[in-house]
Amino acid sequence: MPAQHKTTHLLYLHGFRSSPRSAKAMRMAEWVRAHKPELVFACPQLPPSPAEAMALLKTLTADWPSQGGALMGSSLGGFYATVLAEWPRFQSSRVVLLNPAVAPARDLESYIGEQSCWQDPLERFFFRTEFIAELLALSTPVTSSPQRLLAVIAKGDELLDWREMRQRYLACRIKLLEGSDHGLSDFDDYLPELSDFLGLA
Repeated sequence: MPAQHKTTHLLYLHGFRSSPRSAKAMRMAEWVRAHKPELVFACPQLPPSPAEAMALLKTLTADWPSQGGALMGSSLGGFYATVLAEWPRFQSSRVVLLNPAVAPARDLESYIGEQSCWQDPLERFFFRTEFIAELLALSTPVTSSPQRLLAVIAKGDELLDWREMRQRYLACRIKLLEGSDHGLSDFDDYLPELSDFLGLA
């Protein structure tokens, strides 16, 4: 991270069927409160519609500075973060991807219908057929400045293929974990390194 770069805003994007109450999102919010209370931290509840999610994020970050932003995204949130990394507001931002979804339009076809939130099964939503087309419309090549991206990829991911993730982010910095899982239950072990990469340490 260049000496003149100071991260002032951090956007955390949760995954499919997840929420700001996920273990990683809450741990990140806790870390910010303890170590960087002056940091603007946002972790919104993302709507199931990808187009609506993008519109929400555009509004949420409308007054963020063009310098000083950082992104962290998990699973589907990692896919979204890859898209956002190309937005003018985030084109100089550091980005951490946690087991990022590579082809969500393909993978989520089998989830069309009513779904529940991981953190609260009573919270239900509909993942509609048209959301697949919205995901396809968001598909983007990995950034032209891949050194800004760090992908944390777990070989023990039970939902996504680590080989596919590694191939997708081959030009970026990769932290390949021999075990772990999709939710990165050992997230705390990597938090200091990830925070340093994002310019938060």
